[in-house]
Amino acid sequence: MDQFTLCLNTSTIRPASLMDKIGIAGEVGYDAIELWSDDLTQYEAENGSLDGVVKALEDNGLKVATLIALHGWMDSVGEAYRKSLEEARRKIRQAAAVGSPYIIASPPGGEVDLDQGAQRYRQLLEIGREYGVKPAMEFLGFVAGVSQINDAWYIITHADDPDGTIILDVFHIYRGGSALDDLKKIPGDRIAIFHFNDAPGSPPREQQTDADRVYPGDGIAPLDDIVKIMKESGYRGVVSLELFNAKYWKQDPREVARVGLEKMKAALGL
Repeated sequence: MDQFTLCLNTSTIRPASLMDKIGIAGEVGYDAIELWSDDLTQYEAENGSLDGVVKALEDNGLKVATLIALHGWMDSVGEAYRKSLEEARRKIRQAAAVGSPYIIASPPGGEVDLDQGAQRYRQLLEIGREYGVKPAMEFLGFVAGVSQINDAWYIITHADDPDGTIILDVFHIYRGGSALDDLKKIPGDRIAIFHFNDAPGSPPREQQTDADRVYPGDGIAPLDDIVKIMKESGYRGVVSLELFNAKYWKQDPREVARVGLEKMKAALGL
């Protein structure tokens, strides 16, 4: 496949309703969409099933790339851990219901035992196989533990499971201070999805949060280098516009989605 699959992460236009998010993604011209479990849970509670979501996706010609996200599975203990696995199973069922091949497994905010993380990640993968959904390991540049590519890759490789994959994200690569040489170590076939965005020149890198993300090409992250490495890895999967910027949330969501798609294509050389 020579072309990437261009995707809209619905966090980019968060204030819109679930059905509007799906409609906008289809109307603007995205190939795929990332959905959030909270949106699906609310829809299920109000409508009794996810059938209407599946129909809307079909009507708009959209595939679901990932469902977001699994929490609490890495560092919880006792009853809290048992409940985190119950919740993981519920969300994995949701992912299967809307046809998502992946669900994002997020790390906690504090320090973690990476070996325990690997063991527990393997357990998530085993649950996922029951439903045909692969939990994909995420690193977050602003957390204390799994903040860099190497942290997530350690968990994946030590889980020793062929279904283990990583979530890559321009903002988190920059914010966490991951080395580009570390990105080069990731085989293209082990990348579940590439979250696409940029980081501004201020505030300082160490102080940035998700809310600071900007359109691809509007910031100072080494976007050209990252795209080059991504292409050299052989990755030609899903590239997803993922922003959490409140300034964009106040704008017309169709315009935000449209501008984001144009800037993403430009950064990818499409």
